[in-house]
Amino acid sequence: MKFTSVTSISGSGLSLLALVCISVHLDAQPRYSLTDLGPPGNPFAQATWLNDYGLVTGLDTAPDGSQHAIVWYWGTMTDISQPGLPGPNSGAGGVNSYGQVIGVAETLYNDPNNENFCGYGTGYQCLAFLWDTGVMTALPALGGLNSTYGGLNNMSEVVGIAENNHKDPGCRAGKAVNGTGPQVLDFEAVIWGPSPGQIRELPPPAGDTVGMAFGINDSGQVVGGTGLCGNTVLPGFAAAPHAVLWDPDGSVHILPDLGGSAPDTTVLGSANIALAINNHGIISGVSALHNNTTFHPVLWQDGIIADLGVLAGDLVGGALDVNNRDEVVGASISAPGPATGNPRAFFWKDGVMTDLNTLVPADSPLYLLTAFAINDSGDIVGFGATSDGDIHGFLATPCDENSSACGSDNASIVKPGKQRVALSEKAHEMLLRSGLRGR
Repeated sequence: MKFTSVTSISGSGLSLLALVCISVHLDAQPRYSLTDLGPPGNPFAQATWLNDYGLVTGLDTAPDGSQHAIVWYWGTMTDISQPGLPGPNSGAGGVNSYGQVIGVAETLYNDPNNENFCGYGTGYQCLAFLWDTGVMTALPALGGLNSTYGGLNNMSEVVGIAENNHKDPGCRAGKAVNGTGPQVLDFEAVIWGPSPGQIRELPPPAGDTVGMAFGINDSGQVVGGTGLCGNTVLPGFAAAPHAVLWDPDGSVHILPDLGGSAPDTTVLGSANIALAINNHGIISGVSALHNNTTFHPVLWQDGIIADLGVLAGDLVGGALDVNNRDEVVGASISAPGPATGNPRAFFWKDGVMTDLNTLVPADSPLYLLTAFAINDSGDIVGFGATSDGDIHGFLATPCDENSSACGSDNASIVKPGKQRVALSEKAHEMLLRSGLRGR
């Protein structure tokens, strides 16, 4: 897939076909069998990432209401939160081909700034971690108190966000729209590793003071977002004025946007953020339109942006991951937006965005809300709603159209029982915490 030169970008939700020149294959849409990863009866769990060997990361809700980092391996769930760091909340958010897992976990140290850096609302410090062969290791900040993960590659390099010790009077004094904050210290994009204890700061472009790194490929290219402490919001539903790409040498490039160069941080999710990058250098993410309040899933390649639009009837969305087959997954959300609108997972390939719910059997146990990641085999993970209103992680696996696991019905039509669901207030609260990036 090669993007051609685009002289002007419209913020009107044009399809990718209007913006790029691609070779479209009129193949049938893929079909998937669906696994509810559960656990049964759990009110909130999610699958956040997966590798090509069946290892899925995520989190679930413990009986005391805290969240625990977990992994699934071929359907068997393991809690990796203990002994942990050892605060009450944690979540696993990524895994590479070697089974190294990243995530975030609280300590029992009270943050004197009460920044709620990771959105748990407990007042505890939180730190990114790397879990390897059963051992969880905290990843340090830059002289500040908190850090959180972004992504990792197969070179044992982890990217994320780390606080420094600079008290910035320009930071947001109150809580952000997603519940994090108040922020006191500046934070920067960083790379941890590949050796234990290594940390490298990725500088923001001139004029920006803070940064966040969310994805890294095997060549060491890193993507994320930058801005000022007052207009950049930590995840979930991260927000920033500038989506950026860092080269392996640390040089930074601002990526083009859809016209919303100053996204409204009072609107949940309105941002210019690069979230993932594959080994071909294709980047997926989110960009705000000219009105600065509406945002769409986008792809970037060679410095050119393409608006993927949203599913019919929806308002906003995000492209959360892109694999090495240039397939994209994410979420498309109805009006008025993430705070109270209802999401549905999408799959995008060769210029066509499809509601993932139409590609699974009609009797599937979940309505699929958000797809967070897709591996190179085409397996997809995310979360969906049960008939009881609980939120569970899912694994969607491509299957032969003649397989009974895919059902015998026409998967191109949304069936009865698979219609869009209206989420409860509690479900919206949990989705707010996870945002357009699994945690």
